[in-house]
Amino acid sequence: MNVATLARPLGSLNHALRQATYQKTTQRCLATAAASSTPFTDVFSTRQRSRLEKISKFQIWPQAPSARASCPDPMPTVIQREIKRLDPTGARTRLFSREHMDSAKVGDVLMVTTKTGEPFAGVFLQIRRSGNDTAIQLRGQLMKVGVEMWFKIYSPTVTGIDIIWRRPKRARRARLTYMRKPKHDMGNVEKLVLAWKKERYALRSKGNQTNRYS
Repeated sequence: MNVATLARPLGSLNHALRQATYQKTTQRCLATAAASSTPFTDVFSTRQRSRLEKISKFQIWPQAPSARASCPDPMPTVIQREIKRLDPTGARTRLFSREHMDSAKVGDVLMVTTKTGEPFAGVFLQIRRSGNDTAIQLRGQLMKVGVEMWFKIYSPTVTGIDIIWRRPKRARRARLTYMRKPKHDMGNVEKLVLAWKKERYALRSKGNQTNRYS
């Protein structure tokens, strides 16, 4: 016998013996209950048997189905209805859709026109898709200071979103946060905006001349 075992106090040994006896009794009771056809008679006391008999008389009803199982989630339908109300033509949805090839991609230069201020042009850094709360983040410069602004594409205050310049090569990331560093920052995009306006004005004037001579 181990010396450490002999050095233990008598109370701990009695506790260990009681645990072993309790385990053997529990195993014997479980085996008797499994083998007997009326387990309440051999395993439990009179008080326990009477209580179990009372409980067995109660009828257990099935669990009620949850509200999500009986009724579908109404939020997708509500969101689609709100998007149709805010964007009846579907132009904003197509502009930032994943399926269309001519949609805006991260890295492009966009110009957002609002009712409350001057148009803001900047690099398209990322998009946060959240139904009718979908928003885009643009990075530009104001007074030679880098500025980032979020615009909700379905907001009534946003009157127009134009693609000024497209990135030649598609970006490998969904968020171009590295463009905040001076090494990758595009800086001021006013030159691109002026070139886009000149091209647009030339196309409009050419179209007006064609309609005039025709």
